[in-house]
Amino acid sequence: MNSYEVTIAIPVYNAEKHIRETMDSVLEQTFSDIEFLICDDCGYDQSIDIIRELQHSHPRGKDIRIVRQPQNMGIGNARNRLIDEAHGRYLYFMDADDTISPYTIELMVRAAKESDAEFVYASYERIEVSDSGKTKSTSYCYPFLKLLDEDEFANFAYLKYDNIQAPVWNILMLVEVLRKNEVRFQPVNYWEDFAVSIDFPTYVTRVVLLPDVTYQYYCRGGSLSHFQKRTVIRKEEIQQTVDLINRLKWSTERIKNESYLPLRTYKVMLTEFYIACTILHEEKKIHPAYTKEELRDIMRSPLGVSEVMRFKQALIPNLFLHLFGILPPSLSVLLMRIVGKRKGLI
Repeated sequence: MNSYEVTIAIPVYNAEKHIRETMDSVLEQTFSDIEFLICDDCGYDQSIDIIRELQHSHPRGKDIRIVRQPQNMGIGNARNRLIDEAHGRYLYFMDADDTISPYTIELMVRAAKESDAEFVYASYERIEVSDSGKTKSTSYCYPFLKLLDEDEFANFAYLKYDNIQAPVWNILMLVEVLRKNEVRFQPVNYWEDFAVSIDFPTYVTRVVLLPDVTYQYYCRGGSLSHFQKRTVIRKEEIQQTVDLINRLKWSTERIKNESYLPLRTYKVMLTEFYIACTILHEEKKIHPAYTKEELRDIMRSPLGVSEVMRFKQALIPNLFLHLFGILPPSLSVLLMRIVGKRKGLI
């Protein structure tokens, strides 16, 4: 039985510089029935000390709960622990250096209740922070939509590559859905959230999208999602992401008969193409280097040509991406370079 309506779940690792601002924003929520669940991923700074101080000093401190990992296990495992430990009916992920507006949870819970929605997505603001402290802000806003019929959300999410965000934060999610579908994050540093969020449309039917900007996502130079100032990138690091997306690619059997299969296949294969182009763009930094055959194999399709030919949606784009995976390696990589440069990816 859930003892809270909502769990705000935050994995924390060496977030001392920003965690107080993050915690202030969650503790200022106008919605009252919230558990503030922190996963201590065994960092070496004062992040958790700051949170413990808030447990004792803040009026809502009694609702702050800290669970500690046995050792540093990475953000994927931290999120898995948060799913397992949550006492709320709904789960809302945050990163430890971001903030939310005071009305965020109240707004999203109201939308969920009004439509009996399983998931509610709200809009967000991306704030680029330079080393000098200057900021540049861009808002990413959803239209107001209620997607409540069978496959309606899936077809919307997969129709365009960026129709639905890749990160798992700023989504109010029924914990029951995550547990029933055994949603688990993989222990990698990059795109671990995308590998989960891309399959959300295969698990849920009733979804609401909100145009309200409720989340402030800070992009800082030293964050995990950036390769800035790197002179060497280990191949193993890139390959973890390749393997992660490969798991998605080869998991199509579960949805072979779904109407959205062509659109999901295209989105996953396009992601593989973006990864291949990133490798080509950073090829002088990656050691050891990728061979042409390895790059071609990244683009191997999980489906045969005859299966793709039966698609009633996204037929031509799927066939084009399929081509990269069956051409001779040298020709495949040449074509990737040409297309990648024309798209501004290389």
